Amino acid sequence: MSVRMHLNPSRKSFGNGTDLSALSPGVAESVRAFHATFKEYKPTPLVNLPGLSKELGIKKLLVKDESKRFGLNAFKVLGGSYAMGRYLADKIGLPLQGLSRDALLSPQARAKAGDITFVTTTDGNHGRGLAWTARELGYKCIVFMPKGSEQIRVDNILAEGAECTVTEFNYDDAVRMSWNLAQEKGYVMVQDTAWDGYEEIPTWIMQGYMTLALEALEQMKAAGTLPTHCFLQAGVGSYAGAVVGSLTAALGPDAPRFIVVEPHKANCIYASAVAGDGKPHNVTGDLQTLMAGLACGEPNTISWNILRDYCAAYISCPDYVAANGMRILAAPVHNDAPIVSGESGAVTTGIVQWLMQHPAARAQRQLLGLGPDSSVLVISTEGDTAPQVYRNVVWFGDHPDLDLP
Repeated sequence: MSVRMHLNPSRKSFGNGTDLSALSPGVAESVRAFHATFKEYKPTPLVNLPGLSKELGIKKLLVKDESKRFGLNAFKVLGGSYAMGRYLADKIGLPLQGLSRDALLSPQARAKAGDITFVTTTDGNHGRGLAWTARELGYKCIVFMPKGSEQIRVDNILAEGAECTVTEFNYDDAVRMSWNLAQEKGYVMVQDTAWDGYEEIPTWIMQGYMTLALEALEQMKAAGTLPTHCFLQAGVGSYAGAVVGSLTAALGPDAPRFIVVEPHKANCIYASAVAGDGKPHNVTGDLQTLMAGLACGEPNTISWNILRDYCAAYISCPDYVAANGMRILAAPVHNDAPIVSGESGAVTTGIVQWLMQHPAARAQRQLLGLGPDSSVLVISTEGDTAPQVYRNVVWFGDHPDLDLP
């Protein structure tokens, strides 16, 4: 059950792979301008951890802390809010230039839009962000969750005024159920994955995630640092594809090496890469993993093309890697700032620690070019969105490292 890594033998250089025009710097600026019209907007911190960097033997470790996003403890609201805004703008006939929360709330806009019900399936954070946006803009929202979802995540969605039901299905089957209901009832599906015939709204969601990539890039440039490596966690791959595409489009040949990280039991991006035929491949089963936000078995077909072309490597790992990341960030060394990072948020920190310090990681470390000159960017995509799970891991040692020498 130890870490598995697959190098990308056909990684493309900028301009030679999947078209990135939808994720261009100009689009990123427009997306952020929309987010900035919400009073809750402010850039999330990019935290430098020099003590941990020294401990791991790298030049710099930078952590983008998305627990500070809109008061919702996770980044997902960026995608849902922009997709909902774009959908409403198209329906009402509002120009994208200068699109704002207030414009969507005007009496004229509300009258043109009429009654709309938005529906989605979520592991937690996406549904909460969509429910929050629907409440802010005055629309109904229905959210479905996969079996085994934590009650606190249900309660957080209900607190935003949405309907929320935990199904008897895994994530991917619950998505299909939501889609069928949307077709039957005339609801608008806002789902953070894509398939043939359902691509426009998922593209808008990916564009929404560009705000965090743009912020990170500006923060790194202000600090005089560009990353050599960027580790990104993936469920369906929407967020990872958005960050890879956005930073590649912005930096071109100066873009870092991108490495995608997934749990063993829901490693659809890794499985697609290993298959070697350039096509997305699904994984099946109950998808049960500590990393609830990554428990997805079917790749976003838009994101997959980006991750296939521009990533350096793909990693599949056991749950203890995420648990280690949570503990490492919560217990800082050498006067570093502590970071509260949930199970899906901390897995990238956990894998950096494994690569740099585990005796079995020497070959992978060398293949990735990780060493004393490396500046590494990771994004903690959520805080303690399931507080009891967080406490059980950080306080009480759940999911111990099973590969200690």
